[in-house]
Amino acid sequence: MKAATVYDVAAHAGVSIATVSRVLRRPGDVRASTKARVLASVQELGYVPSASARSLAARRTGVLGLFFPSIDDEENQAEAVFEQDTQVQLVVDIPDTGEVRPPNLYFDEVLRGSEREAWRHGFALMVGVGRGSNPAAMVNDIAGRVDGMAVLARSVPDELLDHVSRRIPVVLIAGPRRGDDYDHVSVSNTEGMRALTGHLLDRHGVRDPVYVAGPADSPDDAERHLGFRQALEAAGIDPAALPVLRGNFSRVQARAVAEELLAAGTLPRALVCGNDQMALGLLDVFGPAGVRVPVDVIVTGFDGIDAGRLSTPRLTTVHQPMGDLGRAAVRAMLSRLEHPDQPPITSRLPVKVLLRESSEGASA
Repeated sequence: MKAATVYDVAAHAGVSIATVSRVLRRPGDVRASTKARVLASVQELGYVPSASARSLAARRTGVLGLFFPSIDDEENQAEAVFEQDTQVQLVVDIPDTGEVRPPNLYFDEVLRGSEREAWRHGFALMVGVGRGSNPAAMVNDIAGRVDGMAVLARSVPDELLDHVSRRIPVVLIAGPRRGDDYDHVSVSNTEGMRALTGHLLDRHGVRDPVYVAGPADSPDDAERHLGFRQALEAAGIDPAALPVLRGNFSRVQARAVAEELLAAGTLPRALVCGNDQMALGLLDVFGPAGVRVPVDVIVTGFDGIDAGRLSTPRLTTVHQPMGDLGRAAVRAMLSRLEHPDQPPITSRLPVKVLLRESSEGASA
């Protein structure tokens, strides 16, 4: 059977070839009735667009890239106790540690927003994860297959980003950290953490909040810590007089922080965490140890992931629009493709402080 062509689809739907192209690449730019007619013809004729032909014609791949930092993909171990020739195993499923990995929460939301926005503009999305000992090879491989790349903070070394940006547009999903020439999409990290910390100081009379920090090289955490310090200074409290604990955005490492605090026998009135995963790690330890949150200690986070809404107690946090970050990153890439010489743009999305039981008690 002869494969259908774009000419066949146009003739069958009674539209121009350009209209067929717009429906397939930029469906949001076409009237609903026309789009439905073209898609019906595509379905009936079994038309499959040629990616290589489109790329040669437009000198673009029609693909955008999204690169994540390394994801811990170790799975829980299970002991096999019986195996049959039918490829069916009976296993003893060992309970996991309760760890909910950050990439499956924050990163998934960013990915979902990116994919939807890319599709709306007629682009596919290629996703890479920085596993293994040679992330440069993966980044370069993806960069050679896409028209632009969005990179989450700390995913790619600066020198590699500089190399890639000579070929394609690069957008960082993080605030500027060194006066670079990239486009950035981020959220109001400083303002959100300042508002949350100010609430604890003003509403709850907290005078000794302790910050639980993310990785030292995280631009987002640096902005959040700045907001924390600004709130303290505005209240007449010297931030330098208070310790900073390091949880590295990890739920597991935050559990170790909580255990050290309990072993020392002293808890601050409030623990302000740079992300929700660390706050949840603290709750994992405090609950079984009989520490009452928020009666004995207030715990807060930052991100607004679903796990914080389902925790006991529910987590007070600063909610950032993770899906909108992904959409904004795609729009920034497309804008740079259309206007390669425009000045670098930084977009900051608004946040919301969600007051829940981990700070407000039963009144939240």
